[in-house]
Amino acid sequence: MSSSRSSWSKRSLAAQAMGHVDPITKAVVPPIHVATTYIRDEDNAYSSGFVYGRPDNATIREAEEVLAMLEDAEAGALLFSSGMAAATAVFQALNPGDHVVASKVMYWALRNWLMTEAVRWGLVVDFAETDNLDALRAAVQPGRTKLVWIETPSNPLWTITDIAGAAAIAHEAGARLAVDSTTASPFHTRPLTLGADIVMHAATKVLNGHSDVVAGALAGAKADEFWARVVSIRKMQGAILGPFEAYLLMRGMRTLHLRAAAQTKSAMDLAVRLSVHPKVARVLYPGLPQHPGHDIAARQMEGGFGFMLSIQLTGGEAAAIRTAARVRLWKRATSLGGVESLIEHRASIEGPGTPCPADLLRLSTGIEDVEDLYRDLDEALKPA
Repeated sequence: MSSSRSSWSKRSLAAQAMGHVDPITKAVVPPIHVATTYIRDEDNAYSSGFVYGRPDNATIREAEEVLAMLEDAEAGALLFSSGMAAATAVFQALNPGDHVVASKVMYWALRNWLMTEAVRWGLVVDFAETDNLDALRAAVQPGRTKLVWIETPSNPLWTITDIAGAAAIAHEAGARLAVDSTTASPFHTRPLTLGADIVMHAATKVLNGHSDVVAGALAGAKADEFWARVVSIRKMQGAILGPFEAYLLMRGMRTLHLRAAAQTKSAMDLAVRLSVHPKVARVLYPGLPQHPGHDIAARQMEGGFGFMLSIQLTGGEAAAIRTAARVRLWKRATSLGGVESLIEHRASIEGPGTPCPADLLRLSTGIEDVEDLYRDLDEALKPA
């Protein structure tokens, strides 16, 4: 970063995509580079720094630079074709026989991959309630555990893991700490500054924020041998994001601070009002003082408590499903973090073995008027 930009805030840098101006057209919006191959110099070198489209691309580099800035990532950032591609690349960089400890409550697709496919790679995986540092410490095996993977806030129960505490436990045992921060975003939490080694995002969600891109991202604290292996895995497996998707993602990150602030404010408002609703048995949201992880979240979530919450209904599973069927403004759909508010009965999606209660509805708060969002939920809840 040039000295003229070094004093700019992250919000300003993101808003201007690091201040880049196209040198040819002077456009303030970065162009989309779609070339798959590049001219060699006369001595067969590549002085431009680009060789082929599978491992690298100029548009992707620019989006990665924005994310690395937001995450304070010394090693930089890597964009992948999906969140799952990003997450599994970290596990694939381990060696057969390595021991992994992961959050018991986490994104269901990755949990399923760890329980099925990871063993085919020779990994040994144990799940722990990582929001309880004593339980995490008991699960970690010094000298054998090579990776601790936590998700905080955890989807869809929104438990909070102490990132600094988990990092201390992992490092003491000789392991790395990776944090799935998809439901927090760099606006809310920056895990690398709290001691994590790698932070992962399903960039499809709030980083992009418009429900029109499937993407994943990793950011690293240190450009060490392990990070180099992750870089190589993306290169060799062709898991890089496409240039058009990278362009859309960069567009989304330019407004991240505005969107995340508005979504977080509305989520807090809804959590407070729903916590006293007669048809709601429990609200799961770390912003509420009664949430068991509230104090930790207040300490490490510098941008507020997030845009995700869940509610459990007094009428049980049937009432939850009926309520989701009655909403009009909220949309019944999978995913989270977009500008539109989404509602979902997660147990139906995750199926047998899910830790998600059957009476739970997951809410992803968008940027609509919060009064409209509450009224729509209230009307849907009343018959339940």
